[in-house]
Amino acid sequence: MQRARILLAFGVWIAVLPYLGFPIAWKNIFFVVTGVGLAYFGYVLYREHKVRTGRQTFDNFSENRDFGREQPASEYGERN
Repeated sequence: MQRARILLAFGVWIAVLPYLGFPIAWKNIFFVVTGVGLAYFGYVLYREHKVRTGRQTFDNFSENRDFGREQPASEYGERN
């Protein structure tokens, strides 16, 4: 729930910031700081998701898993 509130606060801040009457230089600084904060928050969420789900291996390429360890095939498609 805390993450949802943080994202909501960032969204409201970005929506309201142009209408607050700050000088353009201040607005640019606030937008850059907000963007860096969103990027950091997104990275933290990505890292937590990666740790939580772990590394996934899909079966669609499982026949290629030990490709380098196999014996080379003969010219007629038979294995040695």
